[in-house]
Amino acid sequence: MNFEPAWNPRSEAARQRRDAMLARIGQLRALEQRAVDKSAEARAVFEKRGQLLPRERVGLLVDPGVPYLPLASLAGYLQDTRDPEASVPGGGMVAGIGFVRGVRCMVVASDSGIDAGAIQPMGLDKILRVQELALENRLPFIHLVESAGANLMRYRVEGFVHGGALFRNLARLSAAGLPVITVQHGSGTAGGAYMPGLSDLVIMVRGRSRAFLAGPPLLKAATGEVATEEELGGAEMHSAVSGLGEYLAEDDRHALGIAREVIAHLALTPTLSRQRERGQAAGSSLPLPLAGEGGGEGLREDLLTLMPANLREPVDMREVMVRLVDEGALLEFKPLYGAATVCAQGSIAGHPVGFISNNGPIDVPGANKATHFIQWMCQLGHPIVYLQNTTGYMVGKESEQAGMIKHGSKMIQAVTNASVPQITIQCGASFGAGNYGMCGRGYAPRFLFSWPSARTAVMGGEQAARTMQIVTEAAQARKGLQADAAQSQAQFDKIVQVFESQADAFYTSGLLLDDGVIDPRDTRAVLAFCLDTIQEAQEKTLRPLQFGVARM
Repeated sequence: MNFEPAWNPRSEAARQRRDAMLARIGQLRALEQRAVDKSAEARAVFEKRGQLLPRERVGLLVDPGVPYLPLASLAGYLQDTRDPEASVPGGGMVAGIGFVRGVRCMVVASDSGIDAGAIQPMGLDKILRVQELALENRLPFIHLVESAGANLMRYRVEGFVHGGALFRNLARLSAAGLPVITVQHGSGTAGGAYMPGLSDLVIMVRGRSRAFLAGPPLLKAATGEVATEEELGGAEMHSAVSGLGEYLAEDDRHALGIAREVIAHLALTPTLSRQRERGQAAGSSLPLPLAGEGGGEGLREDLLTLMPANLREPVDMREVMVRLVDEGALLEFKPLYGAATVCAQGSIAGHPVGFISNNGPIDVPGANKATHFIQWMCQLGHPIVYLQNTTGYMVGKESEQAGMIKHGSKMIQAVTNASVPQITIQCGASFGAGNYGMCGRGYAPRFLFSWPSARTAVMGGEQAARTMQIVTEAAQARKGLQADAAQSQAQFDKIVQVFESQADAFYTSGLLLDDGVIDPRDTRAVLAFCLDTIQEAQEKTLRPLQFGVARM
């Protein structure tokens, strides 16, 4: 039986929810634009050097008029500074999945318009995440490098140690049969020199590319030797003498053109026709739904009206599902059993999928139902899409006596060991162990995106504050002390503020607890893109090596 939508997107409640969601989307776009504007402040310097800005490089590399999926655009937000008006998101790099000469690739570019491309702490985490995505989804890895390396004024030993994983991942990608291609637009010093060193092919730009283990200042300080940058690591030297560079370009445009030619000769089966046949639009993101499928513009707009700003208000998550699937066809699984947990089957752009979501806490029947459904999807080989919106697993005497712990654990076992790809969209509440049972970041979903309305925490701020208040008052009572009302309220308010500030989707995305915050209207297009990527990875034939390509 198919689900018939009952939500009225023209009601007053819907209008209020739409306005609140649009306000959040406006904040999201403003934050993303802040990084663009900050990078563009260096335009005059780049133009004087005859260079392109980082985002211009990406724009010239990827195919025009086809989809491009940005990743982790809020990385580092509120981590560089706690001032929300001054924090610049992005982690100092641009990353996304796009097509180059018809081949789906992971594309990463140093945002050298900001701090000369110096590696930021969350920027390191960001590149490690996109390398993981490239490996898991069998994507060639293209890196547009121009980095001042680590900022020595902000040196942290853990950054140096963990940074080794970046180079390890390049070797793993190459050994897996996934080409690693670097366009060296500018400097790569010390550890940064291993970016081209661990690439399968390197394209250098005459007069601009630099790669050396020790630049002239460090060389002089360490050994007393005096040498020019070109002698130590210039593009011409590396192309003609050391052999580090395979191709020598005259400028950025020429280098990107060479990169496109290299990709065209990878002989990887392109799947771009699949995207074009469905009429998917392109740009700097995935702004439009799939033409002629799903519910069209109206249902897409309805997604703005479904999630309340106050997550205590109930939401029927079937209303979200039916607006994501092909032709609105949704087959609900066990609709009368464990009704607060919703499991259903449908298709997104022709890909059969299973959905799991919640219209309330996950109770014992709900956990059992989800466990059964996950195993059913594994038997069918259908990817699972989790739409997170839960306050967690049910608590209370009745629930505990019914075995909530063991049944919830059974669900977590199923999520952990599912044999099919899993994709998570955090739509609303993601509290407590519900974050785990609904395939949160700790459970390694293939992709995870958040709506601006999402909130993630071990529990709600008021619940945490009330818990601590009860514990504190009980401890004081045991000592024969009277609770100070003003002090108790101050502690309550502080705890609420700490929890609420960290639960916000923009904050958690800044910590890379998702792969990006998306406009709800783009959810279907994003899911279709991810499902295409997953299917292509499954169909692709690679030629792995025991080691990565040892360049001569």
